[in-house]
Amino acid sequence: MERIRNEAPRRITLISTGGTIASRWQGTGYAADAGGDTVLASAATPDGVTVEVVDLFNVNSSRMTSELQLTLLRTVREVLADPGVDGIVVTHGTDTLEESAFLLDLFHDDPRPVVFTGAQKPLGATDGDGPGNMYDALQVAASVRDLGVLVVFDGTVHAARGTVKTQTLAANAFADPSAAEPLGRLGFGRVDIRHKPERPAPLPAPEAGAAIPRVDVVMHHSDADATLFEAALAAGAQGIVLVATGAGNATPELVDAVAAAVRRGVLVAVSTRVPAGPLAELYTGGGAVDLVAAGAVLTGTLRAGQARIAVLATLLSDTAPASRTDLLRRLIAAPAPTTPAPATGATDGERAAA
Repeated sequence: MERIRNEAPRRITLISTGGTIASRWQGTGYAADAGGDTVLASAATPDGVTVEVVDLFNVNSSRMTSELQLTLLRTVREVLADPGVDGIVVTHGTDTLEESAFLLDLFHDDPRPVVFTGAQKPLGATDGDGPGNMYDALQVAASVRDLGVLVVFDGTVHAARGTVKTQTLAANAFADPSAAEPLGRLGFGRVDIRHKPERPAPLPAPEAGAAIPRVDVVMHHSDADATLFEAALAAGAQGIVLVATGAGNATPELVDAVAAAVRRGVLVAVSTRVPAGPLAELYTGGGAVDLVAAGAVLTGTLRAGQARIAVLATLLSDTAPASRTDLLRRLIAAPAPTTPAPATGATDGERAAA
């Protein structure tokens, strides 16, 4: 990973999309209503960093849509068309941050970082976490390259892939439950990156105005049958994520429904409701062995939200239907491990000597 030489001020663009970090009391509850300038003003700015603000939209992230996420993707690419921009910070609600960050990561083909952050406590809270997260995200965006899309929260740097919200209210909201450790940490004015994320080759950007395919998520549980799966098909789903039990297991009835959907050209992926660990072909009788034989794709350690994003990105790609399953497998499978990255966040003198 390239070290940043820090002689000149670093130009960072802040793209504001709403979320708790931009939320204020509305009389009955909190909602996103503050612009990016207001959110930025709540935090200190690292030395040597200048920030330009883009107010893209302002929503609670539970209201996020694929259309808004693709708007964000296009905006990121437009900002990075300026070679003078050194990095991007995206402020985003935490509910669906993991989905937006992973979508952008699948298409991100620039060495400059895109760093997502947000807050668990609203704007102006006396013990709010937003200002610290903003400062850290700006510092990371000004310090690293060739890491793809990142999530910076509570002093920790995460890869977009695999990172999910694991705490509803606590400050340490994000983690990859299947990973041994995060990418890095912040502290004492340093950004300490411990290894590089594993990422597939980026996808070509979707065509502007392309139709957005419907992709649904259906969960398996005791007494589950194929009713909701078939309802998704009836609603026009071109892709479905089956959230299975255990290492990817369901029932013979759901296997039959998956096989029928695949024959119709629907892309079916299988995740699990278990928090951590990979899926595996272990069991028949409706288990992962049979689901794979029916044409479904196991999603490794990706959980439902990001598995859905992988299916969506596959369908958005200009890929022949016969090749979509192979593309989905490529997006899910981790490439060969890479060599550890050097730590960043060294002093200016150390950077100059690098």
